[in-house]
Amino acid sequence: MSGQFSGKTVAITGAAGGIGQWLCRFFGQEGASIAALDRSDKVHALADTLGRDGMKATAAVADIARADEVAAAFARFGDVHLLINNAGVSRHPTLAATDPAGWEADMASNLNGAYACAHAVLPQMVARRSGNIVNVGSVNGLAALGDPAYSAAKAGMIAMTRSLAQEYGRYGIRANCVMPGTVRTPIWDERKAKDPNVLKQLERWYPLGRIVEPEEVACVIAFLASDAASAVTGAAIPVDCGLTAGNIVMARELTLEDF
Repeated sequence: MSGQFSGKTVAITGAAGGIGQWLCRFFGQEGASIAALDRSDKVHALADTLGRDGMKATAAVADIARADEVAAAFARFGDVHLLINNAGVSRHPTLAATDPAGWEADMASNLNGAYACAHAVLPQMVARRSGNIVNVGSVNGLAALGDPAYSAAKAGMIAMTRSLAQEYGRYGIRANCVMPGTVRTPIWDERKAKDPNVLKQLERWYPLGRIVEPEEVACVIAFLASDAASAVTGAAIPVDCGLTAGNIVMARELTLEDF
């Protein structure tokens, strides 16, 4: 452990999820005080576990789709040096299955909530003339891959990240976005239980022949949060085992190559 985040508070939304838990533990081991936010009360158990392991952690339950709950949570957290907008959800696989209320709910949970969290921490970051925001987007923000409301929100997150980088760079604030492909989270264990071949079907589309592990996303977030990325802002970085490099299935068929 380098302790590179000692003396800093790292706020992580969606903290109780697979990627969120890895992030909390990583930054906690690096000396940061963790401000863990999640809509599930499991976040309290997570904070207790981190505390027993010698890390500093504060937890708050809030739905980031509700700006009032976000404001109350961040008022409790106090100074935040790094915000990781990790929370997100996809509930509507097609436009036909998305009604106006569903569209608004997915936009609120995936884009408006990230904005509300950024809005909560920006004044203090401006006052300190330093700060860092890392938004967790998705490759869905780059191409039509289903879940249209979620995808539209993640496309908006890329635009929001770039606006943050442009407007707040003069205050020493950096903002970047990571865009994961399919990540091996518990939801895929559930789907695999229903269809043992579901991951094999997905893996054909990934040049590396596999999907992404949660810690692989977290490692890129950790890089963007570190001083090693001090000149990186406004970037949108895929973490997707090569999915957005091109259509590998089509390429193989067009070239008649059997890899």
